[in-house]
Amino acid sequence: MCLYRDIPTTTLPVLVHSHYTRRTFTRIEACTVTPLIITLMVVTGIVLLIAVGYLNHVAEAKKVERARTLVELNDRLRRCGELSETFPGQLMTPALKLLLVRLELNVVKRLIALERRNNPGIQERETELEALVAQGDNIKVNNPVSPIQTEAKAKDVRFLLEAMHGQVTRAAHDGFLQTAEAKHWIREIRNMLVLLHIEFFNNLGTQALNQDQPGQARLAFERGVQYLKNQAEPAPWKTHLQAMERQLARANAMVLDTIAPTEDDHNELTEGLKADESDAQWKKKAIYD
Repeated sequence: MCLYRDIPTTTLPVLVHSHYTRRTFTRIEACTVTPLIITLMVVTGIVLLIAVGYLNHVAEAKKVERARTLVELNDRLRRCGELSETFPGQLMTPALKLLLVRLELNVVKRLIALERRNNPGIQERETELEALVAQGDNIKVNNPVSPIQTEAKAKDVRFLLEAMHGQVTRAAHDGFLQTAEAKHWIREIRNMLVLLHIEFFNNLGTQALNQDQPGQARLAFERGVQYLKNQAEPAPWKTHLQAMERQLARANAMVLDTIAPTEDDHNELTEGLKADESDAQWKKKAIYD
């Protein structure tokens, strides 16, 4: 029912048919819109605005998360490749090589699944890594031996071991490595860190001995002995500790031989000592006589 009053209304076109002129006229009638309808319309609009804002937020968050994941995976891919190619050959084993290849392959597969465009380089690398993984324990280790002869080199290798520890931990967190396998490799990484220090101190001491510097050699071997004694589990390193102690004893003997005076030494100190000894003998003879 339409009423012509001063209340919220809306105009609606109504078709009216005239019987006299047989024409159709349009009459504008004012129909009542209740406050409830207005409230529902306002609420619906607000809900729609909130829904649109939330959907935009979710879409933007997904874009940011995807970009972050891409950066992280590319960084992990770079680190895995660096570890596999540059790790010293004297510390690399077929089992360790296989682990690094598996970690790199896992990252490559995740990158391929995440990227929306074809990347021939990544896909080719995936094929190469799958072929290496198929070799199993027969995988070849082509890493060159890199002697640890300087402190700078020792720090570089230690950083590689820390990066390897991080990759193993992250792979376990992602569920790629089982907990038992991850713990095994963390122990192996710690053992490699000890072997790194053993090689470093041995090379440092031997180099000093070859350069006729027994004092520097003794210092290097002392540091090595102290490092092995401070290990939480010294039993596995007993043989290395004994060998280091023999080297320390040798260097210490050379130092003592270097500082001991010889019969041919003629200087003011030795002459003074001889004069004091002669005076002491003369005084003893005078007393007893």
